[in-house]
Amino acid sequence: MAQTSQLRTIETVENEAQRVWKLQREAYLRHPYPSYEERLDNLRKLDRVLVANRHAIAEAINADFGHRAFEESMIAELFTSVDGIRDATRRLKKWMAPQKRHVSVLFASGHNRVIPMPKGVVGIVSPWNYPLFLTISPLTSVLAAGNRAMIKMAANSQHLCRLLADKLGAVFPEDVVAVLPGVRGQDFSALPYDHLIFTGSADAGRTVMKAAAENLTPVTLELGGKSPTIICHDFDIDEAASRILYAKFLNAGQTCLAPDYVMLPEPRRDAFVAAARRIMPARYPDPGSSQYTSVIDARAYRRLRAARDDARAKGAEIVPLVPSASFDDELRKFPPHLILGVTDDMIVMQEEIFGPLLPVRTYRNLDEVIAYVNGRDRPLGLYVFTDDAATADRLLYATLSGGVTINNCMLHVAQHDLPFGGIGASGMGQYHGHEGFLEFSKLRPVFTNPRLPILDLFYPPYTRRHRAILDFLIRFKR
Repeated sequence: MAQTSQLRTIETVENEAQRVWKLQREAYLRHPYPSYEERLDNLRKLDRVLVANRHAIAEAINADFGHRAFEESMIAELFTSVDGIRDATRRLKKWMAPQKRHVSVLFASGHNRVIPMPKGVVGIVSPWNYPLFLTISPLTSVLAAGNRAMIKMAANSQHLCRLLADKLGAVFPEDVVAVLPGVRGQDFSALPYDHLIFTGSADAGRTVMKAAAENLTPVTLELGGKSPTIICHDFDIDEAASRILYAKFLNAGQTCLAPDYVMLPEPRRDAFVAAARRIMPARYPDPGSSQYTSVIDARAYRRLRAARDDARAKGAEIVPLVPSASFDDELRKFPPHLILGVTDDMIVMQEEIFGPLLPVRTYRNLDEVIAYVNGRDRPLGLYVFTDDAATADRLLYATLSGGVTINNCMLHVAQHDLPFGGIGASGMGQYHGHEGFLEFSKLRPVFTNPRLPILDLFYPPYTRRHRAILDFLIRFKR
């Protein structure tokens, strides 16, 4: 009986996802082009929900992680989400305006325009590491573009998922925005959306893309990878360490854009280590407290410990950055560490770390750095620390990554007028700001035929006159 009941529950969740998709699809067909006022109203409602429930949201995220500082959720999730919504509301009218385009010479008295049209029903699959921002940021773009949205959140984010389902459900009709707690990933991704955006691991991204391919659904994949962080010989080592360590150990390193490894000149390694040993105890005097984020679950915690042990067994030097800190298996508190003397056969240099371990490599010249970065999968982020513009440009134009921050880490993701997205193994497609609006729009080309169409001159039967006109058009230089 228990097994039968469980099967009925699964079927109910599956049917619920199908029901909501059908509801949204029918609503789209009835009203395929929401007005500027309707879209603006949706964005403002989203803003109000976040602001009014900000404390409850932070508490829900804290419950999902076990421990996460209130301030960390405010700055990395609430502020970035609300700021993105407000940027979209300011620019929406301009984004929606039809674009005039040049007309080909043969049709000079005609008229060309491109109209951004809503695609329809968009599926959003968000991860657990920044569960609010990586739900709300794509939702902002989806609503700005005039679409309807179905949202599947990670299994590790169910406190926040239920809260958002309740609060968003109170202000949005189900046929506009629906959060679906409990739905399985494979069932959600298999629905015939008009667009699907997924944020998560590369392996899961491949599975999502295969499911979407069955329906020829276009996808945006925001994955991860090993983002290199390059300190050049001229940049202040203490300042570089201060900025890198903040980005790395925010959220206990569980950030897809986190600096995954540092590369710096050999003579500067010890100074970087010394700076890290000074900085980290001041920032996290007690990593066992709620000021320092827990690793999300026991599986991830074990994986990180295994990666650290693997590096040590293969000859790396493990440097605890808060000597008084200890591991807390119950609360999944993993103290911050540097790993020195890393080699490519170590797990920490083969897989995305997604935790508070920071490998440090040394180099002799920039050619070596460029060859190392280009010899691996294209990363989601690239970080360069130098005060020399020529050096920055050399590294910028000799490599390719999803995005770049110069003289800091990760901050390009917080710029609303910059597209965010990966390339290759780190993802495909891009969103945020105008690019997000375009990603979830169909740019529909419209040509209006001229009142006196020249094309009539080319109707058959063909004569010498046709050849003369064509010869003139081909040789004519405008």
